[in-house]
Amino acid sequence: MGVNVAYPGRDGAHSAAACDNLFPAGTELVPLPSFTAVVEATAEGDVAFGVLPIESSLTGPVNETHDLLYVSPLSITGETVLPIRHCLVGPKDVPLEEIKIVRSHPAALDQCRRLLAAMPWTTAIAAATTADAASEVSDHGDPTEAAIASERAAHMYGLTVIAGDVGDHPEAYTRFVSVAPYTRIDREGESWRTAFSFATDHRPGALHKAIEPFGRHALDLVQLVSRPIPSTPWRYRFDAVLAGHPLDPIVTETLAEVQGLTRELRVFGSYPAYT
Repeated sequence: MGVNVAYPGRDGAHSAAACDNLFPAGTELVPLPSFTAVVEATAEGDVAFGVLPIESSLTGPVNETHDLLYVSPLSITGETVLPIRHCLVGPKDVPLEEIKIVRSHPAALDQCRRLLAAMPWTTAIAAATTADAASEVSDHGDPTEAAIASERAAHMYGLTVIAGDVGDHPEAYTRFVSVAPYTRIDREGESWRTAFSFATDHRPGALHKAIEPFGRHALDLVQLVSRPIPSTPWRYRFDAVLAGHPLDPIVTETLAEVQGLTRELRVFGSYPAYT
């Protein structure tokens, strides 16, 4: 019997396609209304795993996912990367001039700035996911409403592709991660990633001192993201990913050294690198 895996949105969401990549056939997919609902269901054991987008090749980190991981007991257990092709879809193939409302996830709206700039008469409305946007447009049946969503979502909700490849860049990718209430320490393959977060004292040079050990030990920091700490205004934490397994002696030694140079250090998971 397969495991159950939660993802945000409806069938047709990009996260559903990411589940197909991350988990074998037979997995039960559980659509939930929000990123928070996915994290809560996974943390409470209602599902075995959650799948969330964490990084766009165009707009960078998905802040909501980073912040939810910081406040939850979950760890990253796997990653996959999907090419993202945005389409403008609606109930009918109408001229762009007739479209008054465009719905989509905020990240998709941000990745289609040129299209929206060329349609200054339209109002952009955020949706929970691109698939939710397609579903809402389908339910309304109003030809003056359209969604930015995948071609798969268009077919699923009976919509017409008004314009294909409306993203600002021809090649766009999103990294998705699976999360679970435990940290993997197994070792399948040679290329691994370790995700962690740290906070420094608020003084000049603190960040430089905290990351200096990685360069000295020749460990590659493949991502470094700054995020505010809501409980302490104008203070920040840093979410990072390094190339290496947490039980590699050099990784263990370096993280211990960094812990001594920071106010807080948390490991958010280890997982095979996407290839």
